[in-house]
Amino acid sequence: MKTVLYAVKIALLSISVLSCASSSHAFKEIDTAVNQANFTAAVDAVVRGQRGRRAVYNNRNAISLFLDKGLLEHYAGNYEESSRDLQNAERLIEEAYTRSISQGFFTYILNDNSREYPGEDFEDIYLNVFNALNYYNRGDIEGALVEIRKLSISSGKLDMLARRHEYIDPNTGKGLGERVQSETGIGQLPETKSANFSNSALARFLGAIFYQADGNADSARIEFDQVHRAFRTNSQIYPHAVPRSVEEARNVPNGMARLNVISFTGLSPVKQEQVISHFLPFQHPILAVGFFKLPVLTKRPSMITRIEVIVDDTGSFNMELLEDMGAVIEETFKTRYSSILVKTYIRTILKYVTADLAAREASRQRGELAGLVIALAARTAMDASEGADIRMSRFLPDKAYIGGINLDPGTYSVIINYYHGNTVISSEEFKNITVNKDGLNLLQSVKLR
Repeated sequence: MKTVLYAVKIALLSISVLSCASSSHAFKEIDTAVNQANFTAAVDAVVRGQRGRRAVYNNRNAISLFLDKGLLEHYAGNYEESSRDLQNAERLIEEAYTRSISQGFFTYILNDNSREYPGEDFEDIYLNVFNALNYYNRGDIEGALVEIRKLSISSGKLDMLARRHEYIDPNTGKGLGERVQSETGIGQLPETKSANFSNSALARFLGAIFYQADGNADSARIEFDQVHRAFRTNSQIYPHAVPRSVEEARNVPNGMARLNVISFTGLSPVKQEQVISHFLPFQHPILAVGFFKLPVLTKRPSMITRIEVIVDDTGSFNMELLEDMGAVIEETFKTRYSSILVKTYIRTILKYVTADLAAREASRQRGELAGLVIALAARTAMDASEGADIRMSRFLPDKAYIGGINLDPGTYSVIINYYHGNTVISSEEFKNITVNKDGLNLLQSVKLR
């Protein structure tokens, strides 16, 4: 009983430290600039939003700040600043993970809003993708490959996805289920799920063309093969065909130069709070139904249905979907969601156990009205102490498209048209693009619509 009371006391401390997640209106100026594709203005809005007492990103949300600012700097073409921000985010994510390994049981079950945001698995993956592109745009192919290898090597980030959220108590060596059973008497916990994602076609394709540019044909061949493997082993993420551009980029005719194009479109899903009710085995009727506040991902549909690339009078092509980043985000969030669900379940049950005991004792000693008052007060306090953690990076793209064309070496102008149905809703022009036979010729376009 003492253990249960201590757990509830720890859990209820979250009433005083619970951080309200940044509301959408706090991002209004930033979102407006992003919707207008004015990424420099969006970066400026982030910087201004951090001034004063009520910062858009509070001091427990530094990872989201660095991620969002780093992505916006990348889209604005400020590649060195973007690298610095994304590296800071990566460092903080690693530090948060290291702390989580050593945390005790009662720290583990605290409401996530009361702690520093640790970052999501998908954020840790995609920050390396965009930092690799930062290095490429700064002329550092080896630096780009270092970022890709963080994902693709054995025991790299993709390989570790399924194991990152397993809880082992550092003091007892017990798994979560054992510890809960021995300390609280709570029965069966909700079922946990693992992410069914272990290979990124986007990361592999970038690795392949970076290796090509670095003159490492054997490593490039392996990465091109891994693109196909990603499609085979993660069919729920990649239900579409492997883009023809993959093989075309692998087999460039002698004497020709390859112009590769990559485009990021839309905005990835964001978290919103969902309230789920669940019947609980407690005697007091006020406490018979528990409410669990959990984060769920909500899609942000894109207007873009087709992307056309026109290269002078030489030719045109439609870009092909390589990776549905939104689907990756949803899949990798499953494991995190399972962990949040289990922690919320344990924390809520522990609170309700003590509230039920207190209400019954009050009813026994002072009558049913006293028990009702205790139960209502406890329920109000418990509801106030809970809230879904909806912090995350808001400016990851939803989809990654690729395309390309084999050309005679030379200088070209390129127009990229973005369609909604049969209507061009946006265009981007690149003038005087030098396409060399040796090295990597990669154009990048971003339309977060």
